[in-house]
Amino acid sequence: MINQIKTIQHILEDVENDRELSQSDGFMLLSQSDETIINAIRQTADKLRQKQVGKTVTYIINRNINFTNICEQHCNFCAFRRDAGDDGAFWLNTEQIIKKATDAVKRGATEICMQGGLNPEAKIRGSSLQYYQQLIISLKQTFPNLHLHAFSPQEIQFIAREDKISYTEVIMTLKNAGLGSMPGTAAEVLDDKVRRIICPEKINSKTWLEIISLAHSLGLYTTSTLLSGHIETPQQQIQHLSQLRNLQKIAIENNYPARITEFIILPFVGKDAPLPLRKRVKREQPSVKDTLLLTAVSRIFLGKWIPNHQPSWVKLGLDGAKEALRWGCNDIGGTLMEEHITTMAGAMGGTCMEVETLQEAIASLNRPYQQRGTLYDEYSSYC
Repeated sequence: MINQIKTIQHILEDVENDRELSQSDGFMLLSQSDETIINAIRQTADKLRQKQVGKTVTYIINRNINFTNICEQHCNFCAFRRDAGDDGAFWLNTEQIIKKATDAVKRGATEICMQGGLNPEAKIRGSSLQYYQQLIISLKQTFPNLHLHAFSPQEIQFIAREDKISYTEVIMTLKNAGLGSMPGTAAEVLDDKVRRIICPEKINSKTWLEIISLAHSLGLYTTSTLLSGHIETPQQQIQHLSQLRNLQKIAIENNYPARITEFIILPFVGKDAPLPLRKRVKREQPSVKDTLLLTAVSRIFLGKWIPNHQPSWVKLGLDGAKEALRWGCNDIGGTLMEEHITTMAGAMGGTCMEVETLQEAIASLNRPYQQRGTLYDEYSSYC
């Protein structure tokens, strides 16, 4: 035990001296159970956050719009998807989407985050790309300055497959229509053994990485995520982080015009998830303790490459998200205004957060707060 403590101490000292963690170092940190050691890891992550991005905690005023839950896939963690004609199935039309965006802008939103199920019927004149393109054009014609953060790599692959075109054509068409950035969702865990169990119909790890890197090379910024706390192992979590770090290195070293803006841990919510995975995980709500250690190790492992880290208040609750700000996070996320995917899985965090509530949570930690734009730039006001 003494030798292990010495090893951990050396790893943490190296981190403070700007040495990059190896996967074995990351796994060792993630495997700790002693509270004293875990607190030392937390303190190191917090110091690194201060060094990399300072004391200020950022947030964004945004609205989440899930435009349909009709989906051809059957992911084993998803309580959101429906078949067409099922009770609870929905598919918003353009007028409904514009109405939601109008309400969001009136409430100060600078961003619309838009994702949906993979609906094979979502086409205009037989083209999936034209449908998605028209969603963007309709929003940008109404609100030209609103940032559209939309369509995961899975949706890009779906459009390309449906229309038998390249990923490049899909990304450039949507970007030229006004798409501002892409969510790094559908990553789940970038290990195909895990993916074959929890999301067997989804794109594989290689395709997710390919589409994200292609987006960067074409000038489209992305976020990055990790779905944690289900069947994945600590080794697979670290491998996932390593692939994200390498992805960012590729963008920076090749001088791509865009890169990853932030990293978000999405802990698994099992309360109303499909029964097979729920029975296997045997936990309805996320383990805050496990998520916080992973939060700290992620900050340490990703280092200077991905400096912005955000918790999910929807999944952890506001208290859990606030605590994550002491474990390496520097952003508390967005107001969302509505959220369906996680809430339908049984999350307890709610679907909307008022700006004042986020500000009060940050201030309670004696940290300053600052509204930001999607790309961690200065925000614009829409009046």
